[in-house]
Amino acid sequence: MLLLTALAIAVADVTRVALPMSSGLPEREPAAVGMSAERLGTIDRVVQRGVDAGGYPGASVVVGRKGYAVWSRGFGTLDWTRKTRVSASESIYDLASLTKVVATTTALMVLYDRGDLELDAKVSRYLPTFSGGLRDQVTVRHLLTHRAGLSAGRELWRMAQTPAEARDAVLASPINCTPGACYEYSDLGADLMGFIAEAVSGQTLETLLQKAVFQKLGMNDTRYRVSDMDVMRTAPTEIAPPRGYPLRGEVHDENAYALGGIAGHAGLFSTASDLSVFAQMLLDGGVYNGVRVIADSTVQLFTRRAAGHRALGWDTCAGGAGCGQFMSERAFGHTGFTGTSLWIDPDRQMFVILLTNRVHAARARRPSKVIADVRNDLADAAVLAVMDDPDGVRAMPASFRADLAQDWNRPLKSRRASSAAARRKAAAAKRAAAKRASATKSRSAKKASSANKTRSAKKASGKTTVKTSAKKSTKVSAKKSSTKKPTAKKGTARKTSR
Repeated sequence: MLLLTALAIAVADVTRVALPMSSGLPEREPAAVGMSAERLGTIDRVVQRGVDAGGYPGASVVVGRKGYAVWSRGFGTLDWTRKTRVSASESIYDLASLTKVVATTTALMVLYDRGDLELDAKVSRYLPTFSGGLRDQVTVRHLLTHRAGLSAGRELWRMAQTPAEARDAVLASPINCTPGACYEYSDLGADLMGFIAEAVSGQTLETLLQKAVFQKLGMNDTRYRVSDMDVMRTAPTEIAPPRGYPLRGEVHDENAYALGGIAGHAGLFSTASDLSVFAQMLLDGGVYNGVRVIADSTVQLFTRRAAGHRALGWDTCAGGAGCGQFMSERAFGHTGFTGTSLWIDPDRQMFVILLTNRVHAARARRPSKVIADVRNDLADAAVLAVMDDPDGVRAMPASFRADLAQDWNRPLKSRRASSAAARRKAAAAKRAAAKRASATKSRSAKKASSANKTRSAKKASGKTTVKTSAKKSTKVSAKKSSTKKPTAKKGTARKTSR
């Protein structure tokens, strides 16, 4: 009995080692991994400038290298009340489109590893209802590279009353061009990938990821649904969404909400510390703390450029999506609409994570410009802090984008500003312009008609004058001729005059 107990304890110890129970990488001083703490200090300045400018109330940052977290910081607060400070290890953020890679793409990587998924198989093989016409040509690879011919998205939240109806709407989405021949970044494609993962695994996307990825990595704060006890450490997002109430701990994306909060394109929540473990797992070739999650060959396949600037599911720096100007050609990552980003540079064995809630009542006029500059500055500052780069130490710029804050608070008529009122105003202006053009055309036509009449009248008048002159000339000529004739006899003259 004692032997069995000892064996059970030993097994439990091994399990604890194999399956980490807490999130976050071990921390280490920057110098220990070949980085400059002074240069990394630039991160504090540029991220804080975004807070001070009103781009977001707070931010969570983790920079890691060679298996360690070297810069883990929280900036500002979760909301504008300034009550709760942001913590890189505790604060939970809505990841938005980071869901596409941390969740959906990773699920497909797991299934590909198992031999249950073929990248060049038709989507209809896994989702029979997604068929007919050009749909029959769409492959899983097309979805991963955003080349399926799908639109960017559909307003599922307007057309569906239940998650089932929203799902049906996704499956019925039209294909707008020959699959493989055009590129359009699409949420619908990611949703279809989520459906494929569920169909192949026989599990919900949430369950598959929890068992196959998040639990293995000890990512305890990464999930689709935030529990009631964790809501207060979750950054709020929209304060006046179509749902009619402020959002906190509930997915920001309306279409993801329409799909039940669990979607391939959005819906995942996490902390920067949890994501640091995920990033390190990829840098280590799919393994972390002795636990294999994905095969090394699969990591390489999915993260290298496959079509244009896109990898499989992932984006690359060629897409110019917030990874700065110094990351290597093999760097890959993604961004999220709520103000999140994750970039990984295998050549430098480093990653950069930024989580914000810039959609939460931003006070800057152009929060999208603020977050874009801060994302790029963060990546640049991290790379510039590398002191053992084979290409040598790069010179620090005199100023970063956040120092210049160019156009951060310049009024902007963006696509999101094209509200119903703006559209009505534009339509009214268009009608007024058309009316003015019509009036001008009418005046021109009348003027031309009047001119034509005048010319006709003058022409007619000219002809009359000529005729009159001719008659006068004839009469004059007749008179002259009569005076030249000899005088007639008086009798004859009288008869003639009568």
